[in-house]
Amino acid sequence: MKRKIKKDDNFLELVPKKSKKIQWIELENGNVQIIIPRDGILDKIVRAFFKTPEVMRIDLDKYGSCIWKAIDDKKNIEAVGQILKREFGDEIEPFYQRFGTYINILRNNHFITLEK
Repeated sequence: MKRKIKKDDNFLELVPKKSKKIQWIELENGNVQIIIPRDGILDKIVRAFFKTPEVMRIDLDKYGSCIWKAIDDKKNIEAVGQILKREFGDEIEPFYQRFGTYINILRNNHFITLEK
């Protein structure tokens, strides 16, 4: 059972979980491509008139791919961040600002959920 996240919860202790609606593949270069089905009613109507694709593909860069692969529905945000930090070191500074923003982007786009 999910528990509601409160403002005073420690962000680093939350566990990111990938959306079951989203598929992904690892490309030859090691980066991740997220595949989002476009199967809503509005998507079907637009596809009928404008011949848009049935899925949306989003290519992640090396940092996003590292984060995505580290999310396993068990590790908390702090553990995922440590994997990223270990992999890229000072290359990703300012680390906490960038990492926190990226996790929020994934959550706001419904690619992941955050749970206690």
